[in-house]
Parts: sequence; structure tokens; C-alpha cells
Amino acid sequence: MDHVLLAEKRKGLRLSDLLVTVLLSLVLGVVYHFWSSVYDLFKPLFFQADELVYGVWFLAPTLAMLLIRKPGVAILAEVAAAHVEILFGSEWGIQLVLYSIVQGLAAELVFAVMRYRSFKMGTAAFAGAAAALGSFAVDIYFGYVTDYTLGMMLFKYALRIVSSAVLAGYLAFALAKALEATGVTQLLRPVTKKDYEALEHD
Repeated sequence: MDHVLLAEKRKGLRLSDLLVTVLLSLVLGVVYHFWSSVYDLFKPLFFQADELVYGVWFLAPTLAMLLIRKPGVAILAEVAAAHVEILFGSEWGIQLVLYSIVQGLAAELVFAVMRYRSFKMGTAAFAGAAAALGSFAVDIYFGYVTDYTLGMMLFKYALRIVSSAVLAGYLAFALAKALEATGVTQLLRPVTKKDYEALEHD
């Protein structure tokens, strides 16, 4: 029975997978848009305090992958969420497309390195951190860090990586675990004993 389920997991994306990914991205795209207000609230606390909540913007690729568990889902989810944010009139405009591609691809690569077989908390945290590193690469491309000293840059992106590991990693894992408990994910894929065991520990 397990080998049948494994074969099912390895199949390409079905229409239902795409629809769920897009729907999830729609919801998170709205969250992304309004998260800017939360982000701004942290700015006065201390230098680069806003980076503490930056990780929410990488939630789509990790959560989508934890739920659907198929190649391509992470990058698709992040790109779709970014487009929703753009439709809401994001101040970053078309730049978000490049950010979403690089960030989604970075998160996707972590799961790919694990051969799409590890969906533990630690893997999700690494994927979130990888997405943060992807955003750093695009920041460099657009020249957003040229005025930073080395110390300032290290501090800024260290906070972002930690935030991403926690919010796009651990939080995404907790949300996926909550959805697993409701049985909702049975509509997406058969849940095996191994799936439940994976959600119990890292």
C-alpha cells in the first residue's frame, strides 16, 4: 500500500493541486499586502526591528509545499501570492515578480535537495531561511544595500533569516499540522502513518 501512495506523491501536479495552491496564494497574497502595516509598526522599536516580522512574506512557498508536497509548488505559490499583492497595488510593483521567483525557487531548492521526502519542521525552517537569502540576492541586484556598512548588513539579514526560519518555517509547520489534524489535507493527498509521525517531531 505504501508504495502505491509513494507513486501517487511522485505524480505531477493535478488540477486540484493547482487550484489549492492558487487559492492558498490568494489568501496569503492578501496577507502579504496588509502585512506592510504590521511591518511598519516595528520600525520605531530599534534599528531594523521590522526585519523581525519579515518572514511572513515567505510563508506561501513553505506552507504550500508542506500541504501539497509536490515539485514546483513552492515557487508557484510564491509567484502567485506576489501577483495578488501586485493587484492590490503594492508599492514595489513589478519588482515583486523577480523577488517572488527567486524567493520561491530558493525555498523550492531546499525541498528538492531533500528529494521531496522531508517535510519536517527543520526542513521548513531551512526553506524559509533560503527564501530570505533569495531576497538578499535580489536586494543586491536592485542596489538596496549599497549604503549599508558590513555590520549593518549582517545584522539586518541575520534578523531576516531568523524571522524567516520562525515565521515561514515553524509557523508554516504549525499551520500545516493544524490542517492535518482536521483531515482537510485528505482532499489533497492520502495521509499515511509516516505523515503523522513527521508532524510529531523534527
